[in-house]
Amino acid sequence: MFDWLAARDCALWANQNVEAGFSAWKSLRRVSGAAAAAEGEVCVRVSEGVCVKPGFHQLHLPLQEGLRFPGNMGETRLPAHMFLWSLSAIYMFAFASLYVQIPGLYGNEGILPARWRLRVVGKSVWEQLRDTPTLLWFGPKLGLDTQHCMELLSLSGTVLSLAAMTVPALRDCRLYLILWVLYLSLYQVGQVFLYFQWDNLLLEVGFLAVLIAPMRMPWSCRSSFHDSVTFWLLRWLLFRLMFASGVVKLTSRCPTWWGLTALTYHYETQCIPTPLAWFAHQLPVWFQKLSVLATFVIEIAVPFLFFSPIRRHRLSAFYMQVLLQVLIILSGNYNFFNLLTIVLCFSLLDDEHVNFWLCRRTQQKEKNSLQAVMAWVCVAVEVGVYALLSYWTVLYFDLKVDWDKKSVSSKTAFTHYEFNSFLKAVTVPSVWIGVLSLTWEIITAMFRSACVRGVFRRLWSTMQWGVFSAAAASMFAISLVPYTYIEYEAHSNLWPGVRRAFELTDRYQLVNSYGLFRRMTGVGGRPEVIMEGSVDGSTWTEIEFMYKPGNLSRAPPVVTPHQPRLDWQMWFAALGPHTQSPWFSSLVRRLLQGKRDVIKLIQTDETQYPFIKQPPVYIRAHRYKYWFTEPKEDGSLPQRWWRRIYVEEFYPPVRLGDAVLEDMLTQHGLNIKDKSPTRRASCSWLLRMLQSVGEHVRDVPAHVLLWTLFSSAATVCLLNCLRSHTRPPTHTHSREQQQEEERKKEEEARKEAEEEEEVRQEAEEAVNEQEQEEEEEEEEEGYEEEEFIKRSDESDGEENTESEPVRKRK
Repeated sequence: MFDWLAARDCALWANQNVEAGFSAWKSLRRVSGAAAAAEGEVCVRVSEGVCVKPGFHQLHLPLQEGLRFPGNMGETRLPAHMFLWSLSAIYMFAFASLYVQIPGLYGNEGILPARWRLRVVGKSVWEQLRDTPTLLWFGPKLGLDTQHCMELLSLSGTVLSLAAMTVPALRDCRLYLILWVLYLSLYQVGQVFLYFQWDNLLLEVGFLAVLIAPMRMPWSCRSSFHDSVTFWLLRWLLFRLMFASGVVKLTSRCPTWWGLTALTYHYETQCIPTPLAWFAHQLPVWFQKLSVLATFVIEIAVPFLFFSPIRRHRLSAFYMQVLLQVLIILSGNYNFFNLLTIVLCFSLLDDEHVNFWLCRRTQQKEKNSLQAVMAWVCVAVEVGVYALLSYWTVLYFDLKVDWDKKSVSSKTAFTHYEFNSFLKAVTVPSVWIGVLSLTWEIITAMFRSACVRGVFRRLWSTMQWGVFSAAAASMFAISLVPYTYIEYEAHSNLWPGVRRAFELTDRYQLVNSYGLFRRMTGVGGRPEVIMEGSVDGSTWTEIEFMYKPGNLSRAPPVVTPHQPRLDWQMWFAALGPHTQSPWFSSLVRRLLQGKRDVIKLIQTDETQYPFIKQPPVYIRAHRYKYWFTEPKEDGSLPQRWWRRIYVEEFYPPVRLGDAVLEDMLTQHGLNIKDKSPTRRASCSWLLRMLQSVGEHVRDVPAHVLLWTLFSSAATVCLLNCLRSHTRPPTHTHSREQQQEEERKKEEEARKEAEEEEEVRQEAEEAVNEQEQEEEEEEEEEGYEEEEFIKRSDESDGEENTESEPVRKRK
């Protein structure tokens, strides 16, 4: 009975054509309960979009089309696979990039030793995990100190990520849970070198991958119908990331963003520019201002199209977001951040569009009159939205075309108060848009789960739907706390229970607040700290870093997706006094001591380090201001990329044992004398393995190592793909076995087709026989009624002449 009701619900809900759904319902209703029980149980093939009653009837119902808005996204199986593979690659980049820097950053003789963060103060293991959730607490169980345990975790993460890239069967939710735990463990002791927004973003996306990735069970279906619910969380995260990044640029009241001149400074003042940044910096000012305007449109207005019911809106938003991220990658070295943002954009795609990329033909479905009308309505709405967006852009940024100068003038035509009013007006509605969109995904997933064949599979699918829908709703609820940071009133009106839930999960970095490039730095010139060393205190030699600007003639590097974390912190340190960067004093001490692990952070090729034979006796640092050079008057390129001027002393000359250096270290808690004995490794083979891998890997430039690993994994994936398409037989036995399997499949398909044809014919015969019987019964009833009326009339005329016995007999 439940199966029969499920088929009825599918026929009514899944079909966009009301008449077809009604006719399907009538076809099912014609069969009596006894006949239905005799013929067999009704089942629904959701994956094929077909409702089937074995032994009786077959209804072709477009389920995949019926459970979505006209023009809305379809199945997301291929985008989900793309997301999981790409996230595995980004995990590999993150783990491998960090692995080569661990000794210099967090080693026992590094800049900020991680063991200082894991001091045992009489707490149990569970209390330690509660306060600082990291697997590094179990390092002593393996006989490893904190440095080698961090190396083990990062190396394990790299290997598992590569395995997930090359073996599709390993892209399971349990593997992504392990990767998330590994990166969270490193993050907990990463201190200032690991506290970047992209590290938080990777942890949040990594946890969502645990919900999105399949859990492979022997009884589980090939596809889970809750996938669209958990995959939707990526779209919501992308919206929060982009919308907040655009809003904070204006709420910060930075004059460069309000004046649309931010990009005239950005290319030369960003942390590590690329060579293309020099050429982008030479573009005319009107084009730079137009680029800032386009950034505002893409980051503030376009994200609302993520939730549009019109499919082409979301595809257009996808290409605009990807275009912005690609331009940022070409002009700046932002490690894996922009790549991770592009991966989030996969949530805007569907299988149909991915098949279009792969040049796969998809069957064109015939449209009835109602669907054709709805298609034209969608086109009209789509064009109207683009026209309205263009009108607002021209209105609020005062766009004017100067045909004589062949330029476009622009300026902000609204005030800070007006923008705050706009932000207050859209923050709460944006939350409700997310609520409605998530509710729609949950409801459609519920109907799909209810239409699964078999009682056990339907129960399992419904349980999955309930669990993952609750998880998605919970993630959405706690994400509202960091999202509403952009608007005070909306944040203060949040339910207190949501705040408490956020506070309980905050240490795990499940959801975070974002806001990139809030203010443009280096308006008066790019500040840069240049370190110098000396042996005698009179002759000073500059210490040149591999990636950050220093040598005026050296071209900017391309290091994506590697993040040189010391070079990044040197950029932040130059923005203020050295007292705001306590780690800088520790860096000075390690260089005075000549620690090779720290030197490798500055120069992988130690021959390029000027004090490799003998550590410097004195070290100091000066602050300069850097600018990109300009092209020559004849248009030729200059010999130097940079020009600079001296500004001030950043750090005074110090030597080991200097009172100034010791006071700085003591003041910031970096002069800790650890008297604990060195732990001897109980797993000597594990320690030797870690040391051997480190010796061979750290001599290779990090960005070269990362791209080598990626290219190797991508090559393996490509070979597996080609082999799966060709499948050349290697042995006679395997060839015969493959042919036997193909024959079995063909036989099964033929039998299935014959059974379906017999079912269809029997169903038609049963319906025809029933209709004929009904018609014959109606004819017999009409004939009997006419005979009865005729006899009644005759009996009335003969009543007076007939005798009593005759009347009784009649």
